[in-house]
Amino acid sequence: MIAATEWPDAAVAIAGVFLVIAVAVTMIVSVASTFRARMSVQRETAYRKLAEDSTAAQHRTADQLERAIAELGEIRTRTGELERLIKAVE
Repeated sequence: MIAATEWPDAAVAIAGVFLVIAVAVTMIVSVASTFRARMSVQRETAYRKLAEDSTAAQHRTADQLERAIAELGEIRTRTGELERLIKAVE
């Protein structure tokens, strides 16, 4: 004959199942939060690199602009000299 499970034994079994479920949920939440933290760190690193690259590009552009301004000044000076020379020749 099959022995019937008594209520105290069933209660312990149900509590055990709930404990296993609680531990599993806790582990899943912990792993998910760790994954989110890693993704956040990677995203921040990517943003930092993007900001550094942008700053470097701005510095290069500023340097090129300064050289262009200097060359433009030189061209203006030479053009002015050529105009004076042409006027002197006429």
